[in-house]
Formats: sequence, structure tokens, C-alpha cells
Amino acid sequence: MSDEADYILDIEGLKESEPSSGSPAGSRRWLGIQFHCCRVYQRIYRNAAGNAYVGRCPKCLREISIPIGPGGTPSRFFEAH
Repeated sequence: MSDEADYILDIEGLKESEPSSGSPAGSRRWLGIQFHCCRVYQRIYRNAAGNAYVGRCPKCLREISIPIGPGGTPSRFFEAH
């Protein structure tokens, strides 16, 4: 055992985020996209409505939108041609 005390830091105005069901606190759902246009990888995230994953190629800014539908897929990584 250490002689050092354990401290808890309380920062006024800072609230802990509530964990979402089944995922760690602060995590966001994402898909990994390999953009072939510029040969780069980028994560895209769910939109505010929660009905699609949206994002852009980080180099050429090409937009991508992947709708979320019934059944879905367990895949987390995709390629955009």
C-alpha cells in the first residue's frame, strides 16, 4: 500500500456524461471508410437525427451518407469508390 492519499478533483460546472446503453461513456457510433478517391481513411459518425452515418473525404471533401435501415449489417468498415 502506498502512503499517498487518493484525491478526487471536483471541477465546478463540469458534468460527467451518462453512458449510452452498452457503450462506454463519451463514445460515439462510427463507421470506418476507406476513400479511394484520395487513398485515405476517415471515420464518419451518425447524424443528429440518428438515421444515417455522414461524413466527407478529408482531402477532396467528397460527401458520403450511409442510411441506417432495419436489419443493418455488423460490418464497421467500408470502401467508398
